[in-house]
Amino acid sequence: MTTVNTTTEQLLADIREANLTYLMLAQQLIRADKAEAVFRLGVSEESAELIAALSPAQVMKVASTNTLLCRFRADEDMVWGLLTSSHAPNRVGNDTTQRLHASILMAGKLADATA
Repeated sequence: MTTVNTTTEQLLADIREANLTYLMLAQQLIRADKAEAVFRLGVSEESAELIAALSPAQVMKVASTNTLLCRFRADEDMVWGLLTSSHAPNRVGNDTTQRLHASILMAGKLADATA
């Protein structure tokens, strides 16, 4: 049982570290260019403003949750197929085109969610 507890504790520590890294990156992106950050992070303008306004103490508190704050925006098979198809034998287009198509699909989902 000790191994399970140790594994769970390490997993939760990894989640907290990922949250802290995500929030710090998000703040940096938002402060540099909010419009671009909203697109790249897949968050609303309101969320971006809230994240940017967090104090260091608030960032640490929010990051300490046991749930990942970020999520994969590539949650459709088609997007994953475009992102990972560089090794597919019968793929269409080059890697840049594939990534661009995936970005357009993900941006469209963001636009639909915020509309």
